[in-house]
Amino acid sequence: MSKFKTSVFIISLLPVSWLIYALFTHQLGANPIEAITRDLGDWAMRFLWLTLLITPLRWLTGWNQLMTIRRMLGLYVFFYAVLHVTMYLWLDQFFEWDEILKDIIKRPFITIGFFTFTALIPLVITSNNRMVKKLGGRRWKKLHRLTYAIAIATSVHFYMMVKQDKTEPLFYIALLVLLLGVRIYKYYQKQRLKLAPAS
Repeated sequence: MSKFKTSVFIISLLPVSWLIYALFTHQLGANPIEAITRDLGDWAMRFLWLTLLITPLRWLTGWNQLMTIRRMLGLYVFFYAVLHVTMYLWLDQFFEWDEILKDIIKRPFITIGFFTFTALIPLVITSNNRMVKKLGGRRWKKLHRLTYAIAIATSVHFYMMVKQDKTEPLFYIALLVLLLGVRIYKYYQKQRLKLAPAS
């Protein structure tokens, strides 16, 4: 592993390290369980946005080494999502599966949250080189476009979860629109270039 990847790996563990420290030093307010659960979900979302940022940033800078950390960042999305869901199932619902099912059905933002989590699973399973070869590059890319649907659903989940000040979820939605908009622009630019010789 290169120094760059090692540095990114270590830095990516800092949020969960801080939360553990804050828990034991009583810095998470009156409801530490809710604070930890929400923060873990926020970090899963932030790592997802960082993963989506890698390709446009490479286009802009030409720094190809960025692509070497994209898979790692994607796995950190799942890592923080697993911790987020585990906190909800364990410390919020105490693994009361009947109550969890009722909660999923009753509260749409939790329904969407579980969709985003389960949709991450096939992406993680197929994230290694062996699965890329097994699926074939084209099929693998099609499957991993599910990332865009997950990002949109995550935005909706966050927006619906926040009850009062919507500034933060709207900020993340705006970032996502920008990240997806750049990709759409790049796609149509490529289509133009393909058609140019024929025209």
